[in-house]
Amino acid sequence: MEDKVDVIIVGGGLAGCAAALSLAREGLEVVLVERGPYAGSKNLSGGVLYGRVLEQLIPEYWQEAPVERAITREVVTFLSEQTAFNMDFRNPRFAESHNAYSVLRGKFDRWLADRCEEAGVMLVTGIKVERVLVEEGRAVGILAGEDEMRSDVVILADGANSFLAEQLGLRPRFDPAHLAVGVKELIGLPRETIEERFNLSGDEGAAYGLVGYATRGIAGGGFLYTNRESISIGVVMHLDEVIEHGIKPAEVMDDFLAHPCIEPLVRGGKLLEYGAHLVPEGGLAMLPKLSMAGLLVTGDAAGLSVNNGFVVRGMDLAIASGMLAAQTVLEAKAKGDFGAEAMRRYVQLLEESFVLKDMRTYAGAPAFMKNKRLYTAYSELLARVMTAIYQHEGQPKAHLYTLALQSLKESGISVLDVAKDGWKGARSL
Repeated sequence: MEDKVDVIIVGGGLAGCAAALSLAREGLEVVLVERGPYAGSKNLSGGVLYGRVLEQLIPEYWQEAPVERAITREVVTFLSEQTAFNMDFRNPRFAESHNAYSVLRGKFDRWLADRCEEAGVMLVTGIKVERVLVEEGRAVGILAGEDEMRSDVVILADGANSFLAEQLGLRPRFDPAHLAVGVKELIGLPRETIEERFNLSGDEGAAYGLVGYATRGIAGGGFLYTNRESISIGVVMHLDEVIEHGIKPAEVMDDFLAHPCIEPLVRGGKLLEYGAHLVPEGGLAMLPKLSMAGLLVTGDAAGLSVNNGFVVRGMDLAIASGMLAAQTVLEAKAKGDFGAEAMRRYVQLLEESFVLKDMRTYAGAPAFMKNKRLYTAYSELLARVMTAIYQHEGQPKAHLYTLALQSLKESGISVLDVAKDGWKGARSL
């Protein structure tokens, strides 16, 4: 490798690979630095990729990528201690339109990194970047151990707790209120068992988001995604509340798996993988400064994620940010200018794309999702109402309106609380 390259990218996840592939295709010399032994090695397996933006980078990517199942069933579940209330939406056309796929990140990220190498990217694994080299206010490379690598531009794609962005003063030390801790298991099950239990056919898949008892009343939720021969399942809890309540995430995970409505779905499965990971949850409030002279911040390092209670998105935002970072670099190289103003073009591109538009649309979601009633009272309320509807004891039944008011009274929620939460939810989600 020469003493200096065009671009150094720190982090071999989706954002870093999208940037690297875009730049290498245009003939730039790109070094992609990954701390793990291979791209994707530090990512916990499992998630849903809304892949329309990836299709722009790799047309018909699903033909060659290691995707698992086409998500045709989206389920939102309210759990009480013993019950589950599902909002279950199915659309078989999602498979035909390639709307979303479940993926195992270890496999998927490695595949994408291979595409980068085929395009000419130099992938360097097992390297920890100590700091970004800065001269006269401009990023000029990185320091890894005692080795320096120099470049015109550095792109940070090093995850939700990007210490490099913190070192540069682009963001403060992470705020626990803006992060969540996720605990995830990958549970192996035969393909036929998965399809039977989740009422799926062929390569159809299901994605569940679960609130309420899943996290013992802590802000956050549970998730479950079906893969070909495994299930990705776990809980995500806001870090500030985990610290405040002294909750042990591993114990919450054990309780979640033992829930009477969850245990039958994973029964007989083999544990293939277990781990914990920090994820961005602060929305617009946690966005760092996204650029400086000679440097851009992408993906989770930029806090790019959307969680509106129905859908959790981060992968598509990461890919888009990587591609827009690459566009910024290409424009800057054409002008021979990598200064602060040239790098601010990246923020403009993000603003014009769906990335920051969606972040702004759901800017109120993080605060709304902290509402305690979502994780305790409403799950119990739904359980009371549905039990009253379906339980028959040989006594006269009341109208639904009367049952609902009685259930509200028993749950301790006022009609005003419901009205306020409904209004805030409609505006935030």
